[in-house]
Amino acid sequence: MHSWSIIVESMSAIRILLRLFSAGWTATSIGSEASAACRRAVISEASTVSGKSSSQAMPSASQRTALAPTDREAIFASVDVNARPAGWDRSVAISGIENSSGQAGEGRVKNAILIAGPTASGKSALALDLAERNGGVIVNTDSMQGYSVLDVLTARPGSAELARVPHFLYGHVDPSTAYSTGAWLRDVTKLIDDGTLSGRQVIFVGGTGLYFRALTEGISEMPDIPQSIRDRWRYELQEQGAVRLHRILLREDSAAGMMLRPTDGQRIVRALEVLDASGRSILDWQAARGQPLIDRSSARFFVIEPERAALVERIDARFDRMLDKGALDEVKQLSALGLDLDLPAMKAIGVRELQAALAGAISFPEAIERAKIATRQYAKRQATWFRHQLGPEWQRLRPGEGIDSMLSPPPSSAT
Repeated sequence: MHSWSIIVESMSAIRILLRLFSAGWTATSIGSEASAACRRAVISEASTVSGKSSSQAMPSASQRTALAPTDREAIFASVDVNARPAGWDRSVAISGIENSSGQAGEGRVKNAILIAGPTASGKSALALDLAERNGGVIVNTDSMQGYSVLDVLTARPGSAELARVPHFLYGHVDPSTAYSTGAWLRDVTKLIDDGTLSGRQVIFVGGTGLYFRALTEGISEMPDIPQSIRDRWRYELQEQGAVRLHRILLREDSAAGMMLRPTDGQRIVRALEVLDASGRSILDWQAARGQPLIDRSSARFFVIEPERAALVERIDARFDRMLDKGALDEVKQLSALGLDLDLPAMKAIGVRELQAALAGAISFPEAIERAKIATRQYAKRQATWFRHQLGPEWQRLRPGEGIDSMLSPPPSSAT
């Protein structure tokens, strides 16, 4: 049976947020002062109803290093998560925690070309052709192609392609690393700072939508998280589960908690560790957006939109070629590293399927078919994201369609 006090507390918090949003605040646009006021108001009114004091919030910096048993018990005090109104955990979780909106301004890379598209759509070949004819360089904008070991299974450009024009940020990350959008953006910034991209047309190509968003809109700087705090919250996730950690987040950072699904363990942990390490809500950090790295006024944006049936054929044929080129050996090499299965590199399509076949759990034909199906599903998700998230400045192309006529400089181009 639900706790009436918790129901009232939750509804009170919602009423406050609705009043703030109606005044023109949004989850990603509120500044640190406004966000802090929002959070204080939520916690204050909730505390009045439930009888809790705001002093029961997250432990202070001096208390975080080692929690006493009684403190740990207090952290996991019961909160009835089922008392939340219907519709609480809708997709606003992405728009807030992922920081999906923001104002784009002038950036440092002029006349850039951005080419997005689903896997196996031919975007890498298009980028290579443009770079070779225009004396350009290619920067990887795909999260999986940054990892080493998986050269073939992530469809990274081969040695022949790499020799034709300069390529950057391919295969430079150890698979034991959880490479993030922020880390990728820092690597791009370093290329700019070092002058590596100077004097050449820069072509960003890949299939990771969040990389393109960070490139064109900027990204929020996040605090450094001490490893001890990171390890602690991951341990708690494993031991207590996402739903119980979500209750903690609702109590300690109501605004962030209300924007996440109770089952979204990774984002819940991220919000908790940011709060624990900095004493500030993750929403405060996200409100302080960085600057875009590219100059949008002189950039050209393209997204490849292949026909579904043709893309399925390309995906299936490509995976067969991957097997011929040594994809199975790559999976064996990766498995020998003994990495955590939750690491991004271990989730590359084809890894788990071929691992299962190597272990005798399924046949190799079944593993191959599963990997092909997973790739088709991934391509569909990518295409859907690009269709709904990329703005009107992105010109739609079919595979093989020429874009030379679309590359004339715009009237306001910066040089």
